Amino acid sequence: MSANPLLAPLSRVRIFQGLPEAQLLAIARSAERIVFRPGEFVTSEGADAEAAVLIVGGPAECIVEGNPSRIEPVQEGSLIGEMAMFIEHTYGATVRAAGPVRALRLNRKAMHLLMLEDAVIADHCVRVITSRLHQVAGELRRIDADLADTAIPSPSLADSHPVQQLPVH
Repeated sequence: MSANPLLAPLSRVRIFQGLPEAQLLAIARSAERIVFRPGEFVTSEGADAEAAVLIVGGPAECIVEGNPSRIEPVQEGSLIGEMAMFIEHTYGATVRAAGPVRALRLNRKAMHLLMLEDAVIADHCVRVITSRLHQVAGELRRIDADLADTAIPSPSLADSHPVQQLPVH
């Protein structure tokens, strides 16, 4: 791996796993490096998301469902707002720096340009996203089947409203 210290964190992100070093380096070069001070918000739930944020180092915390008394740690290497790299999106969580946090902003416009310029990046991202969509679709089918198996049968129309036989002329 290259001497670039950003390649290791990028290579551990699920959507980028398996990309060649040259493509990881292109992504690292296009990313904005940010340092958040303690107490600064990395993301705010419901806010428009122009970029995903990769926590490279430092302590961050997620405020669960807007409740400041419910805090969960955010691990280094976490990618927040991943879909914002590809589509218009809003952040699904509020994350703030609990200490100095080093991060990368992976901007949607920059990712779109990279994908237009480099078919390896585009093909890789499409394959990973397609695979995830297949997994989600399979899970939804299993949930649907489970719900169908546990559903209470509703009375049929014939049971609740007997059909009258009309005389035939």
